Amino acid sequence: MPGGGTGLRRALLGVWRVAGGARSPVAMSSQSHWLTAEERNQVLLDLKASGWSELGERDAIYKEFNFKNFNQAFGFMTRVALQAEKMNHHPEWFNVYSKVQITLISHDCGGLTKRDVKLAQFIDKAAASV
Repeated sequence: MPGGGTGLRRALLGVWRVAGGARSPVAMSSQSHWLTAEERNQVLLDLKASGWSELGERDAIYKEFNFKNFNQAFGFMTRVALQAEKMNHHPEWFNVYSKVQITLISHDCGGLTKRDVKLAQFIDKAAASV
């Protein structure tokens, strides 16, 4: 398809991952799939209990973390960044001095997935260990 067909081809072929410098389609792992209604209700209860909130304007979760100083905030962000890289799932985040704001959404799926839940759980553990 000339012009705007690239997005459609990607959508039809699945997720694209850069591997060895070349683009190749790969199937999404089970961790990136949508949550069932039952799973979603349960994990949202658990996540809300630990301070996460649903964003009304998009299918995502959000949490704000406050640390003693910039070093603690940056150390926390570094731990999260290393895990996010392992998972190939990167948060939207914003940092000012000791405050870190994090939004999790699976952009490739257009909403909240099991990957977001897994990363949120890691983030909570990382924050607790600072």
